[in-house]
Amino acid sequence: MRQHSRLLLILVPLLLASCESSGFLGRGTRITAVRTTAYTHGEADHIVYGAKTAVGTQLRYGNVRSAAADWSVYPVGTIFQIEGLPYVYQVDDYGSALVGTNTIDLYKPDKATMKAWGVRNVNIRVLKWGSFSKSLSIMKERTGYEHIRRMVARIETSSQ
Repeated sequence: MRQHSRLLLILVPLLLASCESSGFLGRGTRITAVRTTAYTHGEADHIVYGAKTAVGTQLRYGNVRSAAADWSVYPVGTIFQIEGLPYVYQVDDYGSALVGTNTIDLYKPDKATMKAWGVRNVNIRVLKWGSFSKSLSIMKERTGYEHIRRMVARIETSSQ
């Protein structure tokens, strides 16, 4: 895992240096008008998890930033960029309020930054799709929660 993180730290600046004039890295799947919100580890519903993601890593806010999503839409590991911003986001978290909404929640380091983001519809480019099978393997042992059962059911239904 550390090797993977080190590789990302090396590759992301190289990718950023090769941005196209459109502000996007390379090619990928462009998705328009994606609803985004923001969250922080200091919110009441996240305090129990601290600054950890659903995959167990530290929430990130650097060149690569953490994002939470419905894993039946944007599976864990999905890497995307928001049009006009130089950062790369990676889906490494989920949230019960996101299931079924097609909303992506962007991690912010504090409440002021979170509130400043508010709710925005943005265009994104998915640079790399994550893994539904990895999403399932992480969630399978967490099906005591309704939102997890809903994501699992949607993934299993769509893969049939």
